[in-house]
Amino acid sequence: MTNASETPNQAATTYVRSDSRTADQLRNIRFQNDIAPYATGSTLIEWGVTRVICAANIEDRVPRWMKEQNVSGGWITAEYSMLPYSTLSRKQRDSTRGKIDGRSQEIQRLIGRSMRAAVDLEKLGSRTIWIDCDVLQADGGTRTAAITGSYVALSLAIQKLLAKGKLKESPIAKSIAAVSVGVVKSTALLDLCYEEDANAEVDLNVVMTSENEYVELQGTGEQITFGQQSLNDMLDLARTGVAQLTELQNQAIAS
Repeated sequence: MTNASETPNQAATTYVRSDSRTADQLRNIRFQNDIAPYATGSTLIEWGVTRVICAANIEDRVPRWMKEQNVSGGWITAEYSMLPYSTLSRKQRDSTRGKIDGRSQEIQRLIGRSMRAAVDLEKLGSRTIWIDCDVLQADGGTRTAAITGSYVALSLAIQKLLAKGKLKESPIAKSIAAVSVGVVKSTALLDLCYEEDANAEVDLNVVMTSENEYVELQGTGEQITFGQQSLNDMLDLARTGVAQLTELQNQAIAS
């Protein structure tokens, strides 16, 4: 591996993204709420051509381990899957393989951790919120889209509990969104599409709150190592992206 430039955006004026976006520009993002009418809360997030259905269902019980360990409050857990037709080549269903693949398992755990970071579990009470994320079409950033959409679905579900009087106050403590950043051809970029992700020298997924607190960072030097300045540049882009995502989430929840 070689070392990434400490000023990765020096090529920003010459590097042209395939979709003509600027280095700090998100793809077009749209939410379509109540896409799954039987779920307590749901949304279809369209992020570029990546599409993920996020649904939240609430059960008035907690996992067995919480009872056995006398853990108070509620719980949030997630499941994530890519449908067979979501990628260019058919993806085999986990059910036919008899097990969840490692990538899906890692992502659904990340979604669960991210949603738990948004909620005061004590205020949730003895309830479990199930978050289900199904990828309809993938073009990079499915995990960040799933997290960003899950927060909207979760918020819609909580709104219904409040409206029905099952909760006296919202347990949501802070908003959560996620975005990818990376270095492609020595240029720090926000929101990598599949082509950029596949050719990235550095790939970083950032989960943050609207208060600029980090929930999780997942970064890898794919072809090169990277220095502190490169990391700072990517995190600056991530903060910019999360601020925009938070505004879009708030608009979707309010609508």
